[in-house]
Amino acid sequence: MSWYVLLVMAVAAERLVELVVARRNAAWSLSRNGVEHGRNHYPVMVALHTALLACCLIEPVLGNRPFLPALGWPMLAVVLLAQALRWWCITTLGPHWNTRVIVIPGARLVRAGPYRFVRHPNYVAVVAEVAALPLVHSAWMTACVLTAANVMLLMVRIRCENAALGTAVTA
Repeated sequence: MSWYVLLVMAVAAERLVELVVARRNAAWSLSRNGVEHGRNHYPVMVALHTALLACCLIEPVLGNRPFLPALGWPMLAVVLLAQALRWWCITTLGPHWNTRVIVIPGARLVRAGPYRFVRHPNYVAVVAEVAALPLVHSAWMTACVLTAANVMLLMVRIRCENAALGTAVTA
């Protein structure tokens, strides 16, 4: 279990790095007349991701969940691939990437990197991670409940983001 705790803590540290990058990028976007959308759902998103990390640590202990190699190793690979995809998204969007929905009116949509293939590749990474991280150590209840909650949140988030991106130039 100790290596799993280290994995969850590494994901938490990665989230903190994301918040630092997001704060810097938010200042950059807002200084260019960026407009924030969807403020109401942002605290829910923060709570969900915080709950994910906490429940990943709590369920294996309280539920006496074992590490099952046939499940755990493939799920670890999914978590690592999700992290790689997330950082591909972050580097592709550069200063436009954010944990908040901030759009600079008239800015061009990015069609490079993973955005050539999927409109919202960051959410592919999020869905994969929310499902896989708990399953690395057999926390199936956390995976099920938080994946369902994440799907509901992403329905709101993607609708918000699509509406906000409607102000961007598509050329």
